[in-house]
Amino acid sequence: MLRPRSRLLLPLLLLAAAAPAAAKEYADGTTDLPRPRFVSIKGGRAMMRAGPGERFPIKWEYRRPGLPMEILKEYQIWRQVRDPAGETGWMNKALLTNQRTGIITATPGGQPRLLYVSPDVKSRIAWRIAPGAVVLVTLCDEGWCRVSKDGKSGYIPRGEMWGTYPAEKIEG
Repeated sequence: MLRPRSRLLLPLLLLAAAAPAAAKEYADGTTDLPRPRFVSIKGGRAMMRAGPGERFPIKWEYRRPGLPMEILKEYQIWRQVRDPAGETGWMNKALLTNQRTGIITATPGGQPRLLYVSPDVKSRIAWRIAPGAVVLVTLCDEGWCRVSKDGKSGYIPRGEMWGTYPAEKIEG
């Protein structure tokens, strides 16, 4: 069950669009990075607030390091974010990292997703991964992304995870 302040996220397939590189940070805490863009939760506990400041109430508490978030806006040290379930709110930039991650989206029957040894569904299956798993995104080009988790890696069709934009190129 999803509850405010202690939330386990269920993955949903959402649409998205662009990505960052090197950043210039201004005195007010904002950056010149593009918006929207994807980031991830740094670690420990991360609070999503109703507005950009400590005085705003906490909407959600995340306890899932690496969970991808989409930055929509910046206001000083605060970032308006959207989570994989579509919830929006504000987080302090100190709670976020530029490390690229993705969350594997649900299949109609809840079956695991397939990862391949190369970006081709005719290639050998490298491993299977459960919907809801958070993965490190190391490469994306065209319709495929290379991801890794727990020492395993493989290619997954971009549309089977949330955390990248349709035409975004990631090299890392």
